[in-house]
Amino acid sequence: MTFASSDPSENDSEPFVESDPTGRYGRYDELLGSGSVKKVYRAFDQEEGIEVAWNQVKLRCFVDDPAMIERLFSEVRLLKSLNNGNIIKLYKVWRDEKNSILNFITEICTSGNLREYRKKHRHVSMRALKKWSKQILRGLVYLHTHKPCIIHRDLNCSNVFVNGNIGQVKIGDLGLAAIVGDNHIAHSVLGTPEFMAPEFYNENYTETVDIYAYGLCVLELVSLEIPYSECDSIPKIVKRVSSGIKPEALDKVRDGEAKTFIMKCIGNPMARPSAAELLRDPFFDGIDDDDEQE
Repeated sequence: MTFASSDPSENDSEPFVESDPTGRYGRYDELLGSGSVKKVYRAFDQEEGIEVAWNQVKLRCFVDDPAMIERLFSEVRLLKSLNNGNIIKLYKVWRDEKNSILNFITEICTSGNLREYRKKHRHVSMRALKKWSKQILRGLVYLHTHKPCIIHRDLNCSNVFVNGNIGQVKIGDLGLAAIVGDNHIAHSVLGTPEFMAPEFYNENYTETVDIYAYGLCVLELVSLEIPYSECDSIPKIVKRVSSGIKPEALDKVRDGEAKTFIMKCIGNPMARPSAAELLRDPFFDGIDDDDEQE
């Protein structure tokens, strides 16, 4: 005979709205974020006793776009193979055939994305900005030296996530990433226009497009302005980028050292340093690795 629990604390527990097929992960109704492709909910790993993120993609939205579905599966396969302290970890993935939904569980970053976090905390020292920037670079070094090389292709502050209590940042949203061969060359035109390097439009580029985007991430962190926000349309952004016109936000950077560092990142692709070289840049002098959280 089964008796109902008399423990009154159970009535206070937050209910799961669904669980994964194994029963290990339970999803709450709280939406953490929503994008053009997926929704992310707060969830709980009952085996480890930790909160996680439950990512949910309705595949029926892309029934006429098999390339998009393949891209989503590519993100999941890619995430599953990665293991780095500055890259979002993937724990589990499964497909709900009945409801045509792709589900995957990732680690949760408690403070959301870096763009919103920076907007919320406007008074931040240059030292703190350098710590965040250095951690993003560490993630890029991992991706770019991975065998085979991985180009993120959509790096921007909304795709970097924060654990604010320990000052930790991690690169996420690898849905547009490209795995390239030994020549490190990719060809598709994909990404967020404000952060896309000029050579993207020639459809012949390498991982240095991530360095360009990274430089603009640093610019956004320092200036509190999204690059090319002076443009009111995507065609205008594309025209300025293709013409080599730098974003107006660069003129608002008063710190000479930061401006020099950003210019290194967004210069001629042949002259751009690698992520590993940038880690050794004088810009990070005094920012020790033991400051970083793994």
